[in-house]
Amino acid sequence: MNSTRAIPVVAGAFFIVAAVAAIVGLALEGPVLNDSRYIVAVSGDDTGVILGAFFEVILAISVIGTAVTLFPIVKRQSEGIALGYVAGRVVEALVIVVGIISILSMVKLRQTFGGVTGEDAVSVVAIGKSLVVIHNWTFLFGPNLALGPNTLMLAYLMYRSGLVPRVIAVLGLIGGPLIFASGTAVLFGLYGQQSVWGSIAAVPVFAWEMILAVWLIVKGFKASPIAHQPKAL
Repeated sequence: MNSTRAIPVVAGAFFIVAAVAAIVGLALEGPVLNDSRYIVAVSGDDTGVILGAFFEVILAISVIGTAVTLFPIVKRQSEGIALGYVAGRVVEALVIVVGIISILSMVKLRQTFGGVTGEDAVSVVAIGKSLVVIHNWTFLFGPNLALGPNTLMLAYLMYRSGLVPRVIAVLGLIGGPLIFASGTAVLFGLYGQQSVWGSIAAVPVFAWEMILAVWLIVKGFKASPIAHQPKAL
């Protein structure tokens, strides 16, 4: 496989791995996120939660991987926006890492204070709830607020360059602002993170990433002038 063909395949794989890792990681972390008494449980298997955190590590790596892999191609359209996309994805990954640290801190606290009772249990549970809140905020600022501008930048580059069918790029041009607007609505308390409106707002950006990923893996890049001559904004 030559390098021109390899780049879209690897980028598409990163998009799919990121989506799978996000879904599986969140599911495995359920015992921590949904049970306030988890942190003081006398016994329990932390393997699933730790595995969930590991999937989030894979998510963070994949998020950066999409940008780094595509950068050599899309920079020919606009190096500034391409650099912005890389920087934005790095920020998104760093926010995810903060959430991972909060989850692993919960596991460590349960291993240390599991079984405590009385006022000690109340204090530990309060700390645990604070860590869950931190994870929830990282979920908002990473896969919602940061994802919005990142999606918009890449979709714009894809639309201008014609590297993929423009109907695919339009999904990103719609999905990016929509997921950002939804995250902003959650930030100001208009509705909750796990709400019907939030789920609806996430559909276009999810469709954009998955359709783009499949296209890149199966078809690769379309012939485009940016392969020969950069375009200015």
